[in-house]
Amino acid sequence: MPTDDFDFLVFIGRFQPFHLGHQKVVETALQYAQRVIVLVGSSCQPRTLRNPWTFSEREQCIRAVFTHAQERLLIAPLLDETYNDQGWITRVQQTVHGLTCRFPPKIGSQAPRIGLIGHSKDHSSYYLSMFPQWHSLAVENVQGISSTPLREQYFHSGDISTAIPTVVREWLADFATTDTFTQIASEWEFVRQYRKGWEVAPYPPTFVTVDAVVVQSGHILLIERKARPGKGQWALPGGFLDAHEKLRDAVIRELREETRIKVPAPVLAGSIVKEQVFDDPYRSARGRTITHAFLIELKADAAGLPKVKGGDDAQHAFWVPLGDLNPEKLFEDHFQIIKTMLG
Repeated sequence: MPTDDFDFLVFIGRFQPFHLGHQKVVETALQYAQRVIVLVGSSCQPRTLRNPWTFSEREQCIRAVFTHAQERLLIAPLLDETYNDQGWITRVQQTVHGLTCRFPPKIGSQAPRIGLIGHSKDHSSYYLSMFPQWHSLAVENVQGISSTPLREQYFHSGDISTAIPTVVREWLADFATTDTFTQIASEWEFVRQYRKGWEVAPYPPTFVTVDAVVVQSGHILLIERKARPGKGQWALPGGFLDAHEKLRDAVIRELREETRIKVPAPVLAGSIVKEQVFDDPYRSARGRTITHAFLIELKADAAGLPKVKGGDDAQHAFWVPLGDLNPEKLFEDHFQIIKTMLG
């Protein structure tokens, strides 16, 4: 039976995959709280090597480990706010509030006692200090287990680590027979070979790219990627900066090459209203990649949206209503870039 320390303990993680260290945290939380809220981060993302499993798949694995505590486990998706820490904190607060409101305290009782729980001395638990209104409870990491090497081992060789609960290992064995596994494993091999191209450098390089956020009349211009990584995913038009090229020149060049947009280059350049750097260290599997995004606002035209056609690295180019954007279809952090640039 749980102690009476907390009504709710909140555990935040990506659980890619759910391993014995995660299991230890949830088990500890169940000892100290009446209910445990598990917020599954990086939900509503395209499948990548870093985020290969959907929210529903991760929820299924977590619940399979704790069949004896189903009613005490509250599991909810948590979307990323890569470039907006305050937005992410607000999202966590709102999600927790929505879940705890389902269990109102008895008349005359105090507000629910809420706490945070996570691994101590672990980068993944940096959030423990971000919510001063909640007491934090730290749990030692089991043998220093990290999801990243477990995930890479799985997609590189198919090996499933014993640092993963048995029932999750069984689920992963089944997943390894799917076309989705094959696709992600192929992507991982591509990235591994890509990185080999610069592994002899004295230090890892930093790549510089540009991305065009082109909007007109409530629509945004996107492409479908022709090649890996992210083959078939939607993306902003953009690419790598040439050695002797200015950033603004690069974004106009890439935009015209990939979309063949029927707008003169001077008009595109004159329609730039904002630029911003996006530098999350984990934004690209290819390596440290810093992108400069440019917001290009085209004026409404009675003739409609400019004609576009995929070219260069783009299989297709197309306009999408802003209300129809789906984060699960967008490459890397492009959904977050769009949100940030458009406000």
